[in-house]
Amino acid sequence: MSSEPDHRIVCHLDRVLGERGVTLTELSERTGITLANLSILKTNKARAIRFTTLTAICDALDATPADLFGLRSG
Repeated sequence: MSSEPDHRIVCHLDRVLGERGVTLTELSERTGITLANLSILKTNKARAIRFTTLTAICDALDATPADLFGLRSG
């Protein structure tokens, strides 16, 4: 089985956190989302995200879904 994901969505959470000067721990505290779940997003290992989770992250970082996600060419 290939280790490549079966999708082309990429998460830019790491970049957005850096641009905002926010740590993963701070984001976890602001949103109530566990560090483990945020880390899965940050490392592009997530297979799905709930809209409530996405909304919480967007609100906490003053970001949009377009800031947080992109489409890898393929």
